[in-house]
Amino acid sequence: MSLKEALIYLSANRIQYVRFEILDFYGISHCKIIPARHFEEKVKNGIPFYFGHLGMDAQGGIVAGTGYNEELNYDDAVYHADLSTLRKVPWATNTARVILYPKYRGELVPAYPRTVVERLLADLKKMGYSLFASHEHEFFVLDAKTRTPITEGVKIRSTLRIAKHESFVYQIGDQLPEMGVDIESLETEYAPGQYEIPYKPAFGIRAADNAFTFKNGIKEIAQQNGFFATFMTRPFEEHVGASAHLNHSLWNADGTKGVMHDPSSPNGLSKVAQQWMAGLLYHAPAITVLLCPTVNCFSRIRGHMFAPMNATWGPGNRTAYLRVKVNGERGTYVENRAAASGGCPYISLAAILAAGLDGLKNGYELPPPVDGIAYQESSLPPKTRKLPTDMESGLEELLNDKVICEALGDEFIKCFVALKTHEAKLEKEAINNGTTPEKWAVDYYADYI
Repeated sequence: MSLKEALIYLSANRIQYVRFEILDFYGISHCKIIPARHFEEKVKNGIPFYFGHLGMDAQGGIVAGTGYNEELNYDDAVYHADLSTLRKVPWATNTARVILYPKYRGELVPAYPRTVVERLLADLKKMGYSLFASHEHEFFVLDAKTRTPITEGVKIRSTLRIAKHESFVYQIGDQLPEMGVDIESLETEYAPGQYEIPYKPAFGIRAADNAFTFKNGIKEIAQQNGFFATFMTRPFEEHVGASAHLNHSLWNADGTKGVMHDPSSPNGLSKVAQQWMAGLLYHAPAITVLLCPTVNCFSRIRGHMFAPMNATWGPGNRTAYLRVKVNGERGTYVENRAAASGGCPYISLAAILAAGLDGLKNGYELPPPVDGIAYQESSLPPKTRKLPTDMESGLEELLNDKVICEALGDEFIKCFVALKTHEAKLEKEAINNGTTPEKWAVDYYADYI
């Protein structure tokens, strides 16, 4: 969309205010609301934001050592609008939204999660491929005053259960598509107050933009209905956590032909698909902390919780790391089941791109599929690697994987590790002061993630 087209769009939709939105390493939206009469000026010149938003924790606390706070004397960056993301916000009054990207002293900021994804997508395109993806988020909805789940019991996909709050659910189904997020189904999930609302995949950076839009939209719509929505991975110790399975497939560069299916292959997967998957499995321990990037996210990596514990794959297998669905040229895809709902969608997309690209570049060989339940040692292929189960071991695996660190870049790794080390330290301090890990996690994450 050109600036001229954007101005026509604002006028046609009677937009009075525009949210200029940025994101941080948690995938949390921050914005400045600009009167529409100043839109053209801000698009042309950019808009200053405190650079340290990238170096803030989930609650907005300034974290030392990220590269974006004290090291730069708490300076601003200039953020610029990606006009392809301009959309009217249907649940807000005469308001539109546009997503920004930062420059510092005239140069793109290499660690900005959205910029990292765009760079890796460009690398993939050079190899002749494009990525078609969507995040399959689960989340919890609570009463805003009592903080109790708005539905009781499990009753997964119960018609009666989802009908209880029909107006809330239908508002999501009606309004998110107006933001470009094509809702595919609406359903309740396995824990009290837990929902899953999948949406159609998209090519390239729009896959992450859709997830960013979806998460913020759900929280705003819940707020308007007297509810409180959280994508915190596991707010209730006694119940399952919330995932964000990353469903994706590779297509040719212009997105007209899927390249993961081969009907002549014994497993139905093309050589490209097998190399891509082999890269994901080889780097699985290192990218776990990128897919599960909060202390609370790691509490989901437990046996018999429908979350993977090891680097395995299998057709249709919900206990494996990669659940593969083979259904012809256009319907063959990989479901990475490690990704947690509390993560940043840009970082999770960057993680699978970095790992998959390495598999393609080096022609990795896909190991045998898991034979049975992946939580049972007897079902695992030889030399199957386990996933880290806490922040410390997750960061260690990441830092020991030079391929992934190089793909994401030094600035990204420095900021990410500083934030996560800080987070782990906060949890330890709270525990030492007598707070349980569960209570600390709810207090720290629930309102923000």
